[in-house]
Amino acid sequence: MKIAAAGLACLGSIVLADSVRAADIYSPVTPTLEQIETEDGWTFSVAPYFWAAGLSGDVGSFGLPTVGIDADFSNIWDNLDFAAMATGEARYDRYSLFADVIYTKISASNGTPRGVLADSVGVTAETFSGLLGAGYAVADGPSGRLELVGGVKIWSAKTDISFHGGILDGISRSDSATWADAVVGLRGNYAINDNLYLTGWGYVGAGGADIDWDVAGALGYRFNDRFSAVLGYRALGVDYSDDGYVFDVVEQGPILGLVVRF
Repeated sequence: MKIAAAGLACLGSIVLADSVRAADIYSPVTPTLEQIETEDGWTFSVAPYFWAAGLSGDVGSFGLPTVGIDADFSNIWDNLDFAAMATGEARYDRYSLFADVIYTKISASNGTPRGVLADSVGVTAETFSGLLGAGYAVADGPSGRLELVGGVKIWSAKTDISFHGGILDGISRSDSATWADAVVGLRGNYAINDNLYLTGWGYVGAGGADIDWDVAGALGYRFNDRFSAVLGYRALGVDYSDDGYVFDVVEQGPILGLVVRF
């Protein structure tokens, strides 16, 4: 079955240090959109972001046979119903608070390898994940910044599955779950020169899910004080199952962003 999730992704909210003008590269993909520095030293940034990702794994409802998903990100526009994502950060000296929100709704129908059970299966999946975290820079110098981070990720997933043909013809189910995972990891930037920089993160955790992980890396280029662009790759996975509901998926795909500074 081919299902693809499309999203929108900046590579986190990470500050690049002095030599590359930290205020200009405040968050890797959308560094300084609506950035405001207060009198007491706090700095804020808020921005939407873009990510194109394929979706693969297994989903299941109410104990029915799980449906295998294996999709390429090139098909996202055929399956995407809606997507909205944004990130924000507040920073003071070596400390930071940040949030990352992702919502997608996708639907698709295709053949299933279990031809006796069904000739085809349709799936509609709504997924929300919201990460709220805090970080502390263990390294903060002229060439870059490295942070230890920890946080909580809230997941809410709803899946509608309908079978067509075979033994399960006409059977459909809808199921949902909400859970929270604790995550820890690293994020950082490194300035190659005044224009080029590397940025990325890696988180891993568990809680309601057996495992919850998120890794990303990208190369950024600053055209001038107002415009930058990043090109990279992000992969995110979660393995959750409870009371017959299964949501064991990996989303991965390229990141391409245009940074506009106001």
